[in-house]
Amino acid sequence: MNIKVNKFFESKAAIVTLIIGCFIVSVSMGIRQTYGLFFQFFENDLNISNTYFGLAIGIQAIVWGIFATIFGMAADKYGANKVTVIALLIYSFGIYSLGNLNSTGYLFQINLGILVGVGLGGAAAPIIVPTVAKHFPNYNRAKAAGLVTAFASVGMFLYPIFSSTLFNYYLWQDIFNIFVVILLIAALLSVMLKEPKINKNNKIDNKVDQSLSHAFIEAISYKSYLFLMAGFFVCGFQITLVATHVPKYVIERGLDGWTGAAILSLIGLFNIFGTLSMGYLADKYSKKLLLSALYFLRGITIILFLVLPASNFVAIGFGICFGFLWLATIPATFGIVAQVFGTKYLAMLSGIVFLSHQFGSFSGAYLGGYFFDNFGSYDYAWYLSIALSFFATLMHLPINESPLKRFETAKEF
Repeated sequence: MNIKVNKFFESKAAIVTLIIGCFIVSVSMGIRQTYGLFFQFFENDLNISNTYFGLAIGIQAIVWGIFATIFGMAADKYGANKVTVIALLIYSFGIYSLGNLNSTGYLFQINLGILVGVGLGGAAAPIIVPTVAKHFPNYNRAKAAGLVTAFASVGMFLYPIFSSTLFNYYLWQDIFNIFVVILLIAALLSVMLKEPKINKNNKIDNKVDQSLSHAFIEAISYKSYLFLMAGFFVCGFQITLVATHVPKYVIERGLDGWTGAAILSLIGLFNIFGTLSMGYLADKYSKKLLLSALYFLRGITIILFLVLPASNFVAIGFGICFGFLWLATIPATFGIVAQVFGTKYLAMLSGIVFLSHQFGSFSGAYLGGYFFDNFGSYDYAWYLSIALSFFATLMHLPINESPLKRFETAKEF
């Protein structure tokens, strides 16, 4: 009796792309996780208000989402390595300018909002996860996506600790220069990102001679795709609200300043376990039901964070619980896109879904600062986040996860 054993890695290119992809997202997402820790320096040295800082993060989110779509189209056509190199160079220039060119006023919005946003558009999960996922068949694709996302979490765990430690020895501008060097190393390595040769013979993706524009129209005309976008909007709102405003929120509730950094680091640490778990489960069970449960649990976690007495113990518990749910949305969300539409235009279609996520990110970043500056409290932003959790819980239930009919008779590679 012959038993077929499915290999996890189909080629050496899959191994190289996975390793480099993991490093790139750990750098891009790790550095992004630290901006809230630098707010005190932005406020004191650059005269940046809560609202202005929130606006910059919001602009960054929108620009990130737009360029994730643009870079996704380019990556599907020309290769991810080319767009990722360009994106990382722009990212590094934005960080350098922020720390060295007296980024007050509009320059702050240009550097942190636009340039960093463009860099993230081509060097973060929406480009790197589909690039890696193309190397894996459907029965391993969510696991591979989970691995890449987990390394984004490694960066999110390490960089807040790294930054907090460096504050004891360096000026904040010097820390940004260190970030620039790391980003340039990532840019050099990204040249080696590979496109899978197997896609040239992939029956699913090439069975229909589909153009990029047709793939776009097909997706946005499909109700389940729109439901997925609506759910991912909520994801963006919640994680950006937390990453941008929690460091100050915990201080407002009377906790020590280190608590904010601890929450962000714990989110990064436990997101590793969350994304790996979701990647494993999403290859076995219904992705839409897993996503629905995840958003429901996010709502419960936020409620407990608000109603329980403020303490370091509660803050740490929030970091652990919310971290487990943080980027665990990515393997299942992008997995549904690949499962329904195939992988030929996966980077573009994932980028469009991510653009919705970034409109949510803009809302979370900006409204958090707006509510605080105008009402003296972040509570309204938290209440909205809770309502959105239960909205996303319901939005995922009617999603149809089945491949489109044009793919049903094709054999998955």
